[in-house]
Amino acid sequence: MLVGIHPCVSPELLYALARMGHGDEIAVVDAYYPGHSNNDLVIRCDGSTAAELLAGVLPLLCLDDYVAAPVAMMQPEAHDRCDPELERDFRAAIDRCWPGTPAIAHIARQEFLARSRAAFAIVVTGERRKYGNMLLRKGVPGPQ
Repeated sequence: MLVGIHPCVSPELLYALARMGHGDEIAVVDAYYPGHSNNDLVIRCDGSTAAELLAGVLPLLCLDDYVAAPVAMMQPEAHDRCDPELERDFRAAIDRCWPGTPAIAHIARQEFLARSRAAFAIVVTGERRKYGNMLLRKGVPGPQ
């Protein structure tokens, strides 16, 4: 057993995070997301919300500070809406670990799908709020 790692971070997820390189993206998605039809590496974390998973992953993964928006969220379709608490929950998890992170970018659904196909992995959570989908771009740690 490892200490200091959130229980929602499975060995499979930990291994994927360790294999990612600078600039690789990982998609953290809601329970409705078509993960298995969009990427060959899908990690199931059905027992956690997306915000809980972010709280577990972000202490282990520095965000890319070479891009304007290292975190992106799927933008709701014009006829639809997103629970405003969802982004607040995401931002709170980000700010606990990486408080200087720029605002979360909002990208169109089709762009999100394309980027999740190219992502290193897709992590399917048990998040039941629509549009609970986020992309995290891995960075390089600063001076140690």
